[in-house]
Amino acid sequence: MKKYIKILKDIGELIVFKHSIFSLPFIFIAMIVYSSNLNGTMWFGWRLLLLGLIAAVSARNFAMSFNRWADRNIDKFNPRTASRPSVDGRITQRNILIFICANALIFIAVAYYINSLAFYLSFPILVILGGYSIFKRFSETAHLVLGLSLGMAPIAGAVAIGGDIPLWSLMLCIGVSYWVAGFDLLYSLQDMEYDKQNNLFSIPSKYGKEATFFISKLFHFQTILFWLFFVYLAGLGIWAYLGILISAIILFWEHKIVAKDFSKIDRAFFTLNGYLGIIFFIFIWFDRI
Repeated sequence: MKKYIKILKDIGELIVFKHSIFSLPFIFIAMIVYSSNLNGTMWFGWRLLLLGLIAAVSARNFAMSFNRWADRNIDKFNPRTASRPSVDGRITQRNILIFICANALIFIAVAYYINSLAFYLSFPILVILGGYSIFKRFSETAHLVLGLSLGMAPIAGAVAIGGDIPLWSLMLCIGVSYWVAGFDLLYSLQDMEYDKQNNLFSIPSKYGKEATFFISKLFHFQTILFWLFFVYLAGLGIWAYLGILISAIILFWEHKIVAKDFSKIDRAFFTLNGYLGIIFFIFIWFDRI
């Protein structure tokens, strides 16, 4: 039993399951908004709830494990990442590849059972999810690719409910993409010197700390702007606008924390952004009630 518990613990560390908190709220925001607009109720049924959860988890498992596998030779020289199970031998490269393939197949299979558009989109989605690890080898736009990887969550939620991609879900997607790219810029400040020394592309390593702060703020301004477009186009009300206001305050506080003390990057990255997604979901839920 201890052996299997250890395996699960190592897998959990490999995929950092707690980071799912960043994308899951936005999948379900799209699902409850579309269901409410289409059917007059936020409840879309147990079938779609289960399929949506499996699709979200398998997609994220694929993305994180592919990233760890692709970056294994980079991570082993970085003190911050050298203890990852993909680097220190706790999980073999063969087993990581099996895990990657298994989750890709699960994601495609679940998408097939949702609807035809979800199935057709599952293939380019997997390409985008794996793209972050490739892009940072030749382009500092990797931050935006990572943002898009999570930004596709509300589009996936809308497709699951209605079988199409409404304009408001694109606005929510772009907002989430800028949100993730913005906080990834701050997180990447930890690896700025390492990236320079190893010819890895990131905005911090190419343009420096001050430019990174400015671009991150610009991205987060875009986040709020596109979320306003989302709320307007989806026909949401005062609770949704209040949720955006609270989100803007959280993002402001995040920048203030990181600018003051680099050692607080983890707090800003995990805690504040985790709260933001949940709080935004709650306010959208209240609005639909």
